[in-house]
Amino acid sequence: MNNYRILITSIFLHPGGEVDRRLRAEGWETIYKPFLTSRGEDELIDILRGVDGVIVSSDPFTARVLDASPQMKVISRTGVGYDAIDVKAATARGIIVCNTPGVNRHAVTEWTFALLLSCSRKLKENQAEARRGGWTRHEGIDLAGKTLGLVGLGTIGKEVAQRASAFEMRILACDVIRDTQFAEAHHVAFVPLEELLRESDFVSLHTFLSDKTRHLINAERLSLMKPTAFLINTARGGIVDTEALCRALTEKRIAGAALDVFEGEPLRADSPLRALENIYLSPHVAGATADARRLSGAMAAENLICALKGERPPGILNPDVLAR
Repeated sequence: MNNYRILITSIFLHPGGEVDRRLRAEGWETIYKPFLTSRGEDELIDILRGVDGVIVSSDPFTARVLDASPQMKVISRTGVGYDAIDVKAATARGIIVCNTPGVNRHAVTEWTFALLLSCSRKLKENQAEARRGGWTRHEGIDLAGKTLGLVGLGTIGKEVAQRASAFEMRILACDVIRDTQFAEAHHVAFVPLEELLRESDFVSLHTFLSDKTRHLINAERLSLMKPTAFLINTARGGIVDTEALCRALTEKRIAGAALDVFEGEPLRADSPLRALENIYLSPHVAGATADARRLSGAMAAENLICALKGERPPGILNPDVLAR
């Protein structure tokens, strides 16, 4: 039996928990180094010495890190996004990379709608009014009849579309992959991004972060939005140009925004976003429910165990490695 050493950095996985018991039942050693804030390449290289497999959150697995980890066989991500992992470099080195697609789709979708409703009904303003003893009612708007633009119609985008349909919203979508069958069934109209931005009352981002989508929402595209529109981001912070968004919000060129993700996390204490009144901020919590985390941990462990046993992991991102 191989006595593999497994590093676990996801903050919601702990010694003695379900995932830990499962890995130890295989006869493997588990090491816990929670990823709490930022971790540089040198620190990650140091804790990866002698490690065969990892269950991780957003640690930066760059080509340099992988070069310094010759024993590494599998990287199993507890989440969907894998922009912090150089998958191409991992593939070239024969390292299997996995994620856990779909496990947090309900959680992220529900938080998206929580933010959408907060914007539409001015939840922050009305809560503050009641807390300070006042009775001024801050008037919001109905969702029914309003247009929701979804930038990305993948797993979560589709979940959001279904709920928006129940709210009697008009739904537009922009995606490089068009699921026309789903769109027809749920009355979603595919349009170019520029048209979506011009027509939407709410723009919600549900796309991956890549070189093509980084700063997809920039100053030019923000200028296309209605002055009454809101931007919601529960995907990845880098999709939005933060400086451009701050200017648009400060100058009231859009009505507001709701952000759960940021270009740098955790959000700096001196971030100009914190000083804006027309914005809702949350600490990357959209997918952080007990249910989603339980499923994410279980699938990440399954991916890792399958990979180390020479079987095909259900969430593999680079199946070319198996062909070798």
